[in-house]
Amino acid sequence: MAQSKILLPVVGIAGLLMLTGLIIGPVGAALFQGSAKEAFLPVPEVHLAPQTVFHLGGFAVTNTLLSAWLTTIVVLLLFVGGTRKMQVVPARFQNVIEIFIEALYGFMAGVVGERFARSFFPVLATIFIFVAFNAWIALLPIYPTVGFFAEGEHHITTHLLRSAGTDINMPLALAIISFVFVEAWGLKVHKVPYLRDFFRFGGIFNGIIKMKPGAVFYGAIDAFVGLLELISHFIRLLSFTFRLFGNMLAGEIVLFMVTFLVIFIAPLAFYFLEILVGGVQALIFTGLTLVFGLMAVTQHDEGHEEHAAEGAH
Repeated sequence: MAQSKILLPVVGIAGLLMLTGLIIGPVGAALFQGSAKEAFLPVPEVHLAPQTVFHLGGFAVTNTLLSAWLTTIVVLLLFVGGTRKMQVVPARFQNVIEIFIEALYGFMAGVVGERFARSFFPVLATIFIFVAFNAWIALLPIYPTVGFFAEGEHHITTHLLRSAGTDINMPLALAIISFVFVEAWGLKVHKVPYLRDFFRFGGIFNGIIKMKPGAVFYGAIDAFVGLLELISHFIRLLSFTFRLFGNMLAGEIVLFMVTFLVIFIAPLAFYFLEILVGGVQALIFTGLTLVFGLMAVTQHDEGHEEHAAEGAH
């Protein structure tokens, strides 16, 4: 009974705020004033390219780069602050950090095992933390409300901060880092034989030396399969980049439009959704890199054994 007495006024106030937001938004402006241009908020402008905030010499500092720097600073402060005074019996902040790190490490160890988890963890944990925190920090009110006005304009034309995930350069940089480390892990474990999966010309050379056209034909097929494998590794750069970029940009556009259409209350639901999306995208990017890393360090042994067996026959 007491809960219903509290819940009903809260629901009523929330409903009233949503109705007010709808009325003073573009829909209400179009219905009651005849023009959506008279809406309470200006029509949001989505810029695919990052906007330059200032220059350091000849280097352009964009709002997405500032966001990446801010994310890095916040993450460093959180983890340095949480581990500055380490104790055997952790305090609250240290305990939160340890739970987070242990959960992340446990996830990786469950996929690749303890043998490789320690090697993969520093890189993959850094990627996960950066992607997730960058998405979450971008939900702060300073992102859409602080910026610069162009001459003659009455609304912000250049935002001071913008999520780095909406700048294709950041997802591409993370994709390149992921690609380089996966290949480096494969080379570290298998050395030069790791490259045999990509450059399979042995069958062609053996067929030519032994004057066997059939062996040359099957060797050419094997070499083509190796080429496809090499191409598939480079295609990961595109899939990683556009998956993260597309989801982050779509989230930004949805928040802009919902806030413009229904100013109060309704955007909160989408903010909670974006918190979930940020974590999920970080987990997907990290998980795919983890799986590709596991494939690089384990499956090549089986493939080389199969090739050796075929050669013996």
